[in-house]
Amino acid sequence: MLKRVIIPLMILTVVLSGAAGFGGTYLAKTLINEPSVTQEDTASNQRRSDPALDADYLNAYIDGYLATVNTPDDSSAWNSEQIGEYIDSYLASQDSPTDDSGYITLFSNSGDTQSSRELSIPEIAGLASSSVVEIYTETVVNSGRMGQFVNEGAGSGVIISKDGYIVTNNHVIEGSRRITVRLNNGTDYEATLIGRDSRTDLAVIKIDATGLQPAVYGDSDRLMVGELAVAIGNPLGKLGGTVTEGIISALGRNIEIDGHTMTLLQTSAAVNPGNSGGGLFNSYGELIGIVNSKSSGTDIEGLGFAIPVNLARNIAESLIEFGFVPGRVDFGAVLLNVLDPWTAMMYRVQTTGVYVSQIDADSPLRVGDRIISIDGIAIDSIADVSGLIETKDVGDVLNISVSRNGSTMTVMLTLKQEINM
Repeated sequence: MLKRVIIPLMILTVVLSGAAGFGGTYLAKTLINEPSVTQEDTASNQRRSDPALDADYLNAYIDGYLATVNTPDDSSAWNSEQIGEYIDSYLASQDSPTDDSGYITLFSNSGDTQSSRELSIPEIAGLASSSVVEIYTETVVNSGRMGQFVNEGAGSGVIISKDGYIVTNNHVIEGSRRITVRLNNGTDYEATLIGRDSRTDLAVIKIDATGLQPAVYGDSDRLMVGELAVAIGNPLGKLGGTVTEGIISALGRNIEIDGHTMTLLQTSAAVNPGNSGGGLFNSYGELIGIVNSKSSGTDIEGLGFAIPVNLARNIAESLIEFGFVPGRVDFGAVLLNVLDPWTAMMYRVQTTGVYVSQIDADSPLRVGDRIISIDGIAIDSIADVSGLIETKDVGDVLNISVSRNGSTMTVMLTLKQEINM
């Protein structure tokens, strides 16, 4: 009698512990004297695992175990059919979910994984759309002739916490005096800026709401060219909730945006103005990127770019905790590229190069300075400056050679902590 109780309980333990992935596999394989699966093996095969265990799979483990404990003349021995009935009775009492095939479902969407099987595009849209929001902004613009006027903008964002934290692009909200978020259900909220990082073009805003559906993070380091990519956003600032599909076209594209070289994902999913800040999802419904730009031009289509989610997640966490990215250095000036004669004529300068257009109050630079070199390295574009200071730390001192009012001089500039607010 004791064996009749212990054996099914052990088998039931194996089945139920399978819901935890590694634990169930380890126990099951131990019971039938097979080599155990390591944590590393489980992680590397997580996405390829079947979301449910069928009867044949369970019976193989059960029969393997019974062969090690039953004796031929044991009238109290259990067989797999009896154990199956025992498990069915238990699962029925627990309302355990099953899929359409009747298999026992061992994973759900309530954990860190959105789905353990590849989804159709309608399924991805159904899972992820509630995590993507529309963003509308108002920015005050000063114009010499027209005075002040309000410029309206629009973009997208992705919910990353149940209590209202949302990640978007810095360029979507930069300079805004008012930010409005519209959820997938049509509800509008005023948003507060938590922090922004111009270098990665990321920002975090927050709305006063609870019970939201955050996106589930994927792993952008594991992406492969050719994988499905689904973009969800607010193209043209009028079409919230739009879903487009494509593939991951390339990884690690170095794209220069506003003087910063960014390493981005390239996708063929249709991306248009207004998609910025929206989500790029994989075939498991997981967030793999934050859409941030489209290559535009005559006859150019199918070239969209997104910030890899692993980077976006780290930056967002820093912005939530500190309001800025610790260790990010601030040059203390806004620079302007004058790289051709036409631009030089427009700004009424005689020499092409990198010019200072704005400065912090304590900067040794002056508006109109042309930067010749930094620490002996010639400067030909803003990208040269960005690349150089990215190798520096807060507190480092730069030796900058500038052309000012027709004379060449050297100034010393101490790098500060960058705080974009």
